[in-house]
Amino acid sequence: MTSINDDYHVEEVERLDAEPQISAAGAEVQGRYARLLVPTLVAAGALMAVVSSLGAPLIPTLAHADHVSLSTGEWLLTITLLTGALVTPVMGRLADGPRQRDVILFALTCVVAGCVVAAVSDDFAELVVGRGLQGFGLGILPVAMAIARRHLPAEEARRTIATLSVTTAIGVGLGYPITGLIAEAWDFRAAYWFGAVMVGCALVLAAFVLPGRSGVASRPLDTLGAGILSLVVIGLSVVLSEGGGWGWTSARSLGILAATLVLLGLWIPHELRFADPLVDLRQVRHRSVLTADVSGFFVSIAMYLLLPSLVVFVQIPTSRGYGFGVSIVVAGLVLVPLSLCSYLASRLLIVYERRFGARSMIPLGSLVFAFSDGFFALEHRALWEAFVTAALSGLAIGFTTGAMPGFIIRAVARTETGSATGFYQVARSIGLTLGSAVSAAVLMANTPRGQALPDVAGFRDTLLIAAAICAGTAIISFVLPGRAAEHRPAETAGEREELEEIMVEEAELAGAGLVLAEAQNPPRSEEGAQ
Repeated sequence: MTSINDDYHVEEVERLDAEPQISAAGAEVQGRYARLLVPTLVAAGALMAVVSSLGAPLIPTLAHADHVSLSTGEWLLTITLLTGALVTPVMGRLADGPRQRDVILFALTCVVAGCVVAAVSDDFAELVVGRGLQGFGLGILPVAMAIARRHLPAEEARRTIATLSVTTAIGVGLGYPITGLIAEAWDFRAAYWFGAVMVGCALVLAAFVLPGRSGVASRPLDTLGAGILSLVVIGLSVVLSEGGGWGWTSARSLGILAATLVLLGLWIPHELRFADPLVDLRQVRHRSVLTADVSGFFVSIAMYLLLPSLVVFVQIPTSRGYGFGVSIVVAGLVLVPLSLCSYLASRLLIVYERRFGARSMIPLGSLVFAFSDGFFALEHRALWEAFVTAALSGLAIGFTTGAMPGFIIRAVARTETGSATGFYQVARSIGLTLGSAVSAAVLMANTPRGQALPDVAGFRDTLLIAAAICAGTAIISFVLPGRAAEHRPAETAGEREELEEIMVEEAELAGAGLVLAEAQNPPRSEEGAQ
């Protein structure tokens, strides 16, 4: 374990805290719905992964049907990510309170409504509204993990959280071909009816299975911070998506950008002063936490510069001089290697860490990601190249995003872990939103006036930007953590051995892509505590 200690800044490791007892609500769950709670949480997480992917494979078809440009059609993905970025920190904070069930039921209701609106929409604006409501589902995963931790025994909660994480990662890759198959067999709006029915079933199941209000005290919600952050994210997304059409130096673009920066300048000191901030910015004082946050932000941008571009590119008719003119189903299948390789890479992380240490994980994954982006930007003459690009990108994503939670978990005290991982999730959500917005902006800038499809240079530039971002991330993620810092040593040899076992277990869970709210230890007996 010397490699971990050498490469991570460990602020504090609290090893002697006992695991909290299951609440009364949790005891009720164990008695009445123990067998249904875990499947319900997993089903909700997996369905949200599928629903969030309903936009990307359908962008070319829906843009053509609603007579909008391809770059404008990118809003079908951007608006979902934007909504997710806005609601995730709020839902995560509410999940720390007594009404976890109500939070999930509200989010699922919004998703069902969004699917119905999208399915019956008559124009593009209504479709965007529906996709925006579907974005509420992106905030469900941290709430589901919090429910598992609060209402299940420690070991079962650990397994459930791991399952939620892996299922969601695979769900994104599988959601694309499933969506495409439904849309091609019937009508492209049938995919949204499918989503409405499936999420509706999950809503009914959740209403009966999830535990009611618990005795946990409510915490004040930073409504002002949430409002300002919402305006900041919206402002950035609008400028990046529409700036190409308005003109980057136009009064409208510069005005919105200036207002956004002013709001950001107000939000940061507000979060630092507020007793219970929406996002605890103090966590960035840890260099390892800062490494994960910054790397997660940039890798997320690169992900959504690549994924929509790849899926849309292969569907472009060959009459345009590029593209492969494949069906929606085949376009969805392109991302299956990404999902499988992401899972494979996450399982190999612990082996790599024991052999080479943890510091090179994110840089190596970032370099592989940069190579895959650059490869398809320059070589896109055959369909197999798209599958290879997806596979390489999956290895990169699994290596980077799988390692990042480990940086956070081992760098902060147990009492600070929830706040630190919460900020990491916000950084990734905003990165995904910005990546989608940048992709739309680049494609719009390369779309000739009067045409719906961009030139091939639009896709090439998008992927080259992603490659440059990944290369920069590799440098930042290697330099930023620094060398080893002093950490509090164990007092005895037995305690040192216990600490190493805990850190190995945390690394294995982080390697599976797991974002833990806290590190978990079995409770000590009263005799042992004394």
